[in-house]
Amino acid sequence: MDITFRVLLYRYFFFAWLFKDANQRDLFGRAAAWRHNKGQARWLPLYMRRYLVSGALLFAIGWMLEHASPVLSAFFYVPGVMSVPMITVAGVAWIGFQIWD
Repeated sequence: MDITFRVLLYRYFFFAWLFKDANQRDLFGRAAAWRHNKGQARWLPLYMRRYLVSGALLFAIGWMLEHASPVLSAFFYVPGVMSVPMITVAGVAWIGFQIWD
């Protein structure tokens, strides 16, 4: 299976491809999807770490460019700040999978 760079980059930063939809009609399908998703939740701390590192790097680049060009620094600040909600969503999902059994 040959994966393009675009798909690989998407999978590196977004974790939705790991999980199955648990909104199925029968009980067995929901239970199987829940077990699968609970097993895949082990990858969420890795994604949180990726968001933290990339957000910090983007924020640092924006901070360095702030004196040179405030408009150019905004192109780095905005994605850096958007890493905070991604960390929050991944963290809440990870905690939810750890708590509910």
